[in-house]
Amino acid sequence: MKIVISGFYGLGNTGDEAILEAIIDNLRAELDHPDITVFSLSPEKTAKTHNVKSVYRGWRHDNRKKIKALREADLLISGGGGLLQDTYPTRFLFGPLPYYLLIVFLAKLCGTKVMFFSQGIGPINTTWGKILMKVFANMADFITVRDQYSKELLHKLGVTKPETVVTADIVFAFKHKVDDACFHSLPLKGDEKLVAVSVRPWFHHTEYYSQMAEALDRLIEEEHITPVFVPMEGHHDVRASEQVIEKMKRKDACHLLGPDFTPNQYLHFISRCRMTIGMRLHSLIFSALTEVPHIGISYDKKVESLLNRSGMWEYSFRLGEIDVERLIANAKYVLSHRDELSEIVRKNAESMRKDAMENIRLLKEKFLVHSFSQGEDEK
Repeated sequence: MKIVISGFYGLGNTGDEAILEAIIDNLRAELDHPDITVFSLSPEKTAKTHNVKSVYRGWRHDNRKKIKALREADLLISGGGGLLQDTYPTRFLFGPLPYYLLIVFLAKLCGTKVMFFSQGIGPINTTWGKILMKVFANMADFITVRDQYSKELLHKLGVTKPETVVTADIVFAFKHKVDDACFHSLPLKGDEKLVAVSVRPWFHHTEYYSQMAEALDRLIEEEHITPVFVPMEGHHDVRASEQVIEKMKRKDACHLLGPDFTPNQYLHFISRCRMTIGMRLHSLIFSALTEVPHIGISYDKKVESLLNRSGMWEYSFRLGEIDVERLIANAKYVLSHRDELSEIVRKNAESMRKDAMENIRLLKEKFLVHSFSQGEDEK
């Protein structure tokens, strides 16, 4: 089976690279020698890392290669992740939303089946974004989304032609490998009470830097934690982490991981932590995967949805609604009840792992028989 994968790949975002790795590993485990091509902004690196074919994803060049790959493919996988949203500026044909939908349109022109795979939909607030969704998303042959909110939003937008099934983020099917590179990169002794911290820039929201700094200072003094900042998107998260650290009185007790570790290396480091306090969705997914209790700072419905499913929403906050004293109290509670909360997270994560594998099962059910039958008809 020939498959093209389109997503936010080759740009250094740990969550998206984890999505790609999970898709590829599970396709290879469940299909017979799939022929995989990935549209990537760093095609040579993507090809080497995953042993796949890769084509430059932008419109500036390699368009003939993209068309050729789509014409030869049995299926375009669009996803996973939050591809279909207009949080970032969407002009006529520019921005994430038009890009991914135009790839879908191109695939359909080439006669290729399309599956929206484990996607988180929205937000989509602009009139142009809503028009694009209604016209082009309805061209998909089948859709899986990672939460109920995404399914409901698709229907509100008029995307009703493709069957849509709620599953879970495919990263819950990530194949975790032991790799202590992150741990060994830091001057740690091994007996620290590690707390993973994931922060990110988010438009005009900067007040939470001071709030996070104050909470971490108190937790260092009163709970003797060692905060380790985990930058999930390169220099963007490094800078956000530095903004928090600069405001701390006990910055000497903190560590900041480098920005160039693999998704698996970050995931394995988080598995060694007592707790995570995180904004990045996939820092929280990594925590759930490895049974680490977590407090989320939700800047988007996708984060809140995940925290509800992992069982940790009651300890978490929406961005803009952080109460520092309550954050400290919740963190203390999580640390002191770590084992029982870890068991809750484990059970919920196992359920989501099964739902994540549904993405692969449904792909096989909807498209593998079609691909085989089409091949037989052509003989």
